[in-house]
Amino acid sequence: MNNIELYKRKFVSIDELLDKIKSGDTIVVGMAAAQPFGFLSNVHKIKDRVQNVKIITCLLLKDYEYLKYSNRENASFIAESWYLSDFERKAYSEGRLSYIPNNLHSAGIEKIKNEKIDFYIGSATPMDDKGFFSMSLCLVYEKEMVENAKYSVLEVNEKLPKTFGDTNVYIKDVSFITEFNTTLVEFPPIEPSETERKIGEYISDLIEDGSTIQLGIGGIPNAITKFIMEKKNLGIHSEMLTDGMVDLIEKGVVTNREKTIWKDKTVGAFALGTQKLYDFINNNLSVEIHRGSIVNDPYIIRKNNKMVSINTSLTIDITGQVCSESFGPKQYTGTGGQLDMHRGAQMSKGGMGIIASRSTAKNGTISTIVPAFPEGSNITVPRQDVDIIVTEFGVAKLKGKSTRERALSIINIAHPDFRNYLTFEAEKLNIL
Repeated sequence: MNNIELYKRKFVSIDELLDKIKSGDTIVVGMAAAQPFGFLSNVHKIKDRVQNVKIITCLLLKDYEYLKYSNRENASFIAESWYLSDFERKAYSEGRLSYIPNNLHSAGIEKIKNEKIDFYIGSATPMDDKGFFSMSLCLVYEKEMVENAKYSVLEVNEKLPKTFGDTNVYIKDVSFITEFNTTLVEFPPIEPSETERKIGEYISDLIEDGSTIQLGIGGIPNAITKFIMEKKNLGIHSEMLTDGMVDLIEKGVVTNREKTIWKDKTVGAFALGTQKLYDFINNNLSVEIHRGSIVNDPYIIRKNNKMVSINTSLTIDITGQVCSESFGPKQYTGTGGQLDMHRGAQMSKGGMGIIASRSTAKNGTISTIVPAFPEGSNITVPRQDVDIIVTEFGVAKLKGKSTRERALSIINIAHPDFRNYLTFEAEKLNIL
């Protein structure tokens, strides 16, 4: 049987796919821009005939109807997520979704080891003439799911870019194929504030020519890209590929020539941005998407000499603990790859892990640097792992320092309006 005949045999409509789902099934869907928009937009249609269908997501990009019928038990759907988007956060706050604690590099593998996955449903490009699909924009956990789920389903979208790396899936390795053509969700770059520009400038001063960098998305990463435009021969090894990285490549700042591994290649686990990014990576042999279990493995990351990891936080305490994912016990986002990258960069020869934070929040009314976290706060980066903290008021290098020295360094980069308060509280805690 040739590949075209096999495609026809494995093809199902969205409704036919929904008919295959039964009560108690566990479904993992593709992450972020790789999510199967057709399936997720229609799965609520089976709400009256199923119970406890678990749908595991990560960074949902739309407010899907099925979330209205989810709960933690005895509902049509049980919703879980590895990383909360705005839409998942809303469901979480209403008790209709549960967060899965994880480090990005092991999130999918841990699920596979501990729970039977009935369906993996993710997006892919149309099949080529050799019978291969490209999984396109994300391989954080998707490839492992294709290989281990009872049924693997690809939702073909002709708008997806074809990418290279480990993204190919052969027609014979897929259980079912469906189709849903839709424009891709875009994330326009956020223009950095003056505060974020100051942070970006401090971080730029820390980055040497020839470094390999990891950046996320948001005002601070965008500010950093603006300040490193004069650097030379940078490389990219990042869980996330963004529009700002395209700017760095097109300006000749990123050449990947001095990378220790994947030399001459920009490497990521997923891509999320605007059509500019999606067009850039389409059929681009210099960009590779690899599994999160590889890209974010600290022992792989460490192989990049002069690896620099740059992540942001919500709050930091005066001993150096970093909380980037919750407000007290209330989950806000997730650990993602922050700890993976922060640890791996520090193990690299000449590398460093940077945590960036605005010194205040809510229009300067509260300090993001605190004496101690509220009860129930989730620690994203333990203080023994923290390397460098940067705010708009400077740089605090913490490795090897005592709690007293750490407190002095961190208070020194806090907002001046809160330094006396932090000092007073540190004295009460017998840290100073």
